Amino acid sequence: MKENLQVEDVDVGSALDSLLAIAVVAALAPLLLGLVPRLRVPQVVLLLAGGIVIGPQVLGLASPVSVQALADLGLGFVFLLAGYEIDQRLYRQDAGRRALLAWFVALALGLGVTGILAATGFVDAFVAVALALTTTALGTLVPVLRENGMLRGRLGGHLLANGAMGELLPILAIAVFLGISSRFVALASLGAVVVLAVLLSLAARTMRPGGRMAGILRDHQHETSQITLRLTVLLLVLLLAVTERFHLDAVLGAFVAGMVLRRWAGRSAPALEEKLDVAGHGFLIPIFFVYSGMTIDLHAIASAPVRVFVFFGLMLLVRGMPALLIYLGVLAARERVQTMLVSATALPLVVALTTIGLRNGTMLPENAAALVGAAVLTVLVFPTLAVMLNRPAPEGTTPDASPRHPAV
Repeated sequence: MKENLQVEDVDVGSALDSLLAIAVVAALAPLLLGLVPRLRVPQVVLLLAGGIVIGPQVLGLASPVSVQALADLGLGFVFLLAGYEIDQRLYRQDAGRRALLAWFVALALGLGVTGILAATGFVDAFVAVALALTTTALGTLVPVLRENGMLRGRLGGHLLANGAMGELLPILAIAVFLGISSRFVALASLGAVVVLAVLLSLAARTMRPGGRMAGILRDHQHETSQITLRLTVLLLVLLLAVTERFHLDAVLGAFVAGMVLRRWAGRSAPALEEKLDVAGHGFLIPIFFVYSGMTIDLHAIASAPVRVFVFFGLMLLVRGMPALLIYLGVLAARERVQTMLVSATALPLVVALTTIGLRNGTMLPENAAALVGAAVLTVLVFPTLAVMLNRPAPEGTTPDASPRHPAV
């Protein structure tokens, strides 16, 4: 019994040491950006770089295993907030239709390119690599786009719609075609997520504005109770716990939950969004990105650097290049280049795809590491270039569909 207690003490101590190192990186990142204003890079770049430095492959100050649960919750918040930002009116507008077309063009290009690579023996996991080339890290990008005023105006609507398609559709495809369990279980899991979304929507609509439950939520949403935030965290943890065996489905659930919460919150949406920002960006989301940096296999990347740059170029070609044509006549040339760069930025789904490929034995380890390395490069390079090209829309500009107001 005494030995068990000592082991637990060691585990807790290791977790606290890792959390302390992560907290230092998370606190220093915005300070560095503030002290060096000419360093116009997304904060996530510094978080990833800090994770690499404190991780087991460099300084060894933190262990990713000891903070994995918090990192998973942070990943859930990334997709929850990404779904919350999406105004569902976008899909009934030109922005949504063009985003859908852009993703299917990218999918066709991805299948063609990976087919050629598979024929030459460069890749084994045909479908997994093709889908990895069509993803967009909207959850990663939203804070960067928001901080630099890129979510306003016509450009903001197209960026959100295109990014949402680059997350939602690959998640659906991954869950159905690449799930670790049977396809029937994957479809059943997706069905459960949809049912949960419908039930939440119905619950919100049947709640009487003057009823007791509505009054409790209204009276206890601020100060010490924070009931709306606690219910949101409960929903997210429930999704992650129930779908723990099907990680991607949990990600899909978090994304859908964010979209449902936006409708459920109604007039309270701005207040709830502020609370979610505090809980997510203030604590859990930085943990996820620092953790991601800690888990990057530097040795595998160094052993096959050419593969990293091949996949990096293909991500820009497959996911980004269609934007130059599909948004012709809708966005200015500079905005189309920004859309191309934002669309080709990927990371969370690529990590998930490579994890599945390695578990199923369908992906070469060097390709898994190269894909993650290429995705990290996209996060390091593309958002920075998009921000450098940015000319924020005036405050009075009327957007196609404002990402900061609830859908009707």
